[in-house]
Amino acid sequence: MNLQKSYISQGNYLFRYRSYFPILLFVLAVPFIYDTSNDIYLKGWELTLTVLSVAVSVLGFFIRSYAIGTTPKGTSGRNTKEQVAEQLNTKGIYSVVRHPLYLGNYLIWLGIVFFTFSISFALIFSLLFWIYYERIMSAEEDFIEKKFGDSFQIWADKTPPFFPGFKNYSKSSIPFSLKTVMRREYSGFLATVLSFTYIDYLRCFFFHNNYEVLRLSAYFLFTAGIIALVLRTLKHNTNWLNQEGRS
Repeated sequence: MNLQKSYISQGNYLFRYRSYFPILLFVLAVPFIYDTSNDIYLKGWELTLTVLSVAVSVLGFFIRSYAIGTTPKGTSGRNTKEQVAEQLNTKGIYSVVRHPLYLGNYLIWLGIVFFTFSISFALIFSLLFWIYYERIMSAEEDFIEKKFGDSFQIWADKTPPFFPGFKNYSKSSIPFSLKTVMRREYSGFLATVLSFTYIDYLRCFFFHNNYEVLRLSAYFLFTAGIIALVLRTLKHNTNWLNQEGRS
């Protein structure tokens, strides 16, 4: 098996388990949090680094939200067992970058990782992300190329895979839908707030050598949980978040 076919085979396997990738980060974060919690050089910089970390994750959410909120049914799915694509989307954010959802994921997780205040961990995470997702992206593009042929090749030739290029931007064929974003992204939003809270509590424990029950992050997590519960209830018990032609 040549290298490209090996990447595609590995990517199809990793695609099914990509939702477990953050668990690896949770485990790896512990020693880095312990190390930076005792770094005297960080004193006085906590607020600045926290704001920067949250800002990076928020940027990732904006990218994901725009992609999900402006793409028609049959693209940008949450399928986990196999590749699915009913149509090739080349407009909106997909005219700027071929894998906007993975770019958004990277920035969301990079913000979380950087909240450990460890540059080393951010670099290790970036390497792991690229090794893991390069294979998934190769598998996805192989599937799409076989299904859409020349149309895919024309799009791929002018659209960067991961780092956006704006010279060929083409307006989305459908307007942005906030309801679609709320219906599809509430679980990711809650998971992100939970991740920040997890790191905050670990750092507090390592730094003060005690367990503080109610920190500010806990209130954010409680609020995020209420929001997610409301949106989940609306999704499963009403049609209010449903819109025709959206995934």
